[in-house]
Amino acid sequence: MNINFEYHNVSASDRLEILAGKKLAKLEDKYDFIISSDVYFKKENMSDDTGKKCSVRINTPGPTLFAEASSSGFEVAIANVMENLQRQLQKRKDKMQAH
Repeated sequence: MNINFEYHNVSASDRLEILAGKKLAKLEDKYDFIISSDVYFKKENMSDDTGKKCSVRINTPGPTLFAEASSSGFEVAIANVMENLQRQLQKRKDKMQAH
């Protein structure tokens, strides 16, 4: 699977790329129909200290899956996004098996 990383108002981080890559690899092991993914890290000025946003777009046969989460840290945002994508991928897999 090809993973593209983009950073907006954040300096590039190997640590974040490794963490997101490991989590996406786990999803790819379970859901073999994943083609590629795009991971976006963005820092926004928020009054409640949740300005660190992680967004992930996964390309699959059919519609593209997308999830994003904001948190006080990128690690928590990555975990939340991966949970959301896990649910979306399971739903997609169930639909594919039904046909």
